[in-house]
Amino acid sequence: MRTTIRAGLSGVAAAAVALGVAELLAVVAGARSAPLIAVGGVVVDHVPPAVKDFGISVFGVHDKTALLTGTAILLGLYAYGVGVLARRWWPVAIGGIAVFGVLGAVAALTRPGAGAGAALPALIGAALAVPVLRHLLRRAAAAQPAGTPAPAGTVSPGGTVSSAQAGSAPGSAAPAVRERSLPDVAYVEESRRRFVRDLGIVAAVAAGGGIAGRWLSDRGAVTSARGAVTLPAPIAAAPVVPAGAQVTGAVPYVTPNRDFYRIDTALITPQVDPSDWTLRIHGMVRNPITITWAELLQRPMVERYVTLACVSNDVGGDLIGNALWLGTPIKALLDEADPLPGADQAVQRSVDGWTCGTPTAVLRDGRDALLAVGMNGEPLPVPHGFPVRMIVPGLYGYVSACKWITEIELTRFSDFDAYWVPRGWAAQAPIKTQSRIDTPRDGATRHAGEVVVAGVAWAQHRGVAKVEVQVDDGPWAVASLAPAVSDDTWREWKHSWTATPGKHVLRVRATDLDGYTQTSEQAYPAPDGATGWHEVTVSVG
Repeated sequence: MRTTIRAGLSGVAAAAVALGVAELLAVVAGARSAPLIAVGGVVVDHVPPAVKDFGISVFGVHDKTALLTGTAILLGLYAYGVGVLARRWWPVAIGGIAVFGVLGAVAALTRPGAGAGAALPALIGAALAVPVLRHLLRRAAAAQPAGTPAPAGTVSPGGTVSSAQAGSAPGSAAPAVRERSLPDVAYVEESRRRFVRDLGIVAAVAAGGGIAGRWLSDRGAVTSARGAVTLPAPIAAAPVVPAGAQVTGAVPYVTPNRDFYRIDTALITPQVDPSDWTLRIHGMVRNPITITWAELLQRPMVERYVTLACVSNDVGGDLIGNALWLGTPIKALLDEADPLPGADQAVQRSVDGWTCGTPTAVLRDGRDALLAVGMNGEPLPVPHGFPVRMIVPGLYGYVSACKWITEIELTRFSDFDAYWVPRGWAAQAPIKTQSRIDTPRDGATRHAGEVVVAGVAWAQHRGVAKVEVQVDDGPWAVASLAPAVSDDTWREWKHSWTATPGKHVLRVRATDLDGYTQTSEQAYPAPDGATGWHEVTVSVG
């Protein structure tokens, strides 16, 4: 192992200690104060829409994991460079560590609800990285091969300063390490073992700190509180899913909670104890309201099947799901608050500071817009907004489906831009009429003869009137539509295709009950949803 590599690894290990200690301290200071999470949050808040679209298109629901992994890799490369510099320019290395600490602290302070203590994990972690790096560099220098000159500023066993330091400015030396003129092989090998041992110990301490910090944070999570929740019985149960709503080959008509897509800006899932939860409705209203969790559960609840879709969903994508939601109608709450004339936007705020803006008229036009507490017969899963979230049929999630909601402010679209609007997305975004082929998959192989083509189509709050399938450039054939619970859910379909040998392209398009037929024009998700026909290529043998 070369000396430069040892120095670089020393820098990485020191940075790992800083992160591990910071994770432990973040248990007290708040999970979002951990440097990796804080910096990742800043990146999420400022990433250009095109980059965000690319990340979701490549990594899907794992975009946050990819972001944190990428941030950790960049930090590791930075720390490696700091370790290499530290061999000869110790003050520069100290400055590099200080930059790490300050950036982490500043990022933590920008997180919603952060107090002065949020800066401590990054600063204390960086401070501890300094002696760790110094120690490992000493071990690394002691493990130099025979005849290798010591770095500038090292000291021989007898206290003699190495010749490389002659004439150097005071304070510019690397940490004092002993130099041997002709070290014997046994000494070098022992020194190498000590370096590897200490490197392993430091890595173990760093990993232990990080794991313990995350475990302690999770231990304080709301899992037990969620398990103690008893959902109220609805005064109006959802319609029964009609027979035949599920088509063989298409996704399940009702998406299981574990498979329901999750797209949000929260790198750390907010942990909201329902006993501490309140919702404030204020702003341009005549009667501001604040309700508690207990008060919310006493309100009339209804069950409704509603299909949600993310605006980032590409044509044919899977960022869409259908679930049974339990909640109280938001219209009744807004009627009690009594919005003032001109209050055309209801801004929802999450506990982590995220905002979305929904047209007030949409929330009061009679559709089943809910303040939801249940999903598919159980309390909301924590990643899906426990204890309370918004559900609004017909609008993309980024303008309607606020999770971990704590506030609704009545205002005007002209006065306030919600989170994604300044980042290039439309302020109002009804879900577009779309359809998808679930079977056969793109690239699939089928035998000649009858082949079932099946999938889903959606036009929430308008309803799907027709689905058509095209093979190659042939005529459009009308598919068979399965029944659906309501116009607020997707609708499954199937078509029997007589397949002939060769490679074929299958396309699908939907027409909604307003008479609009899905356009063939290809458009990216930004700024208000993707368009185009979904197609798959199938080989028939």
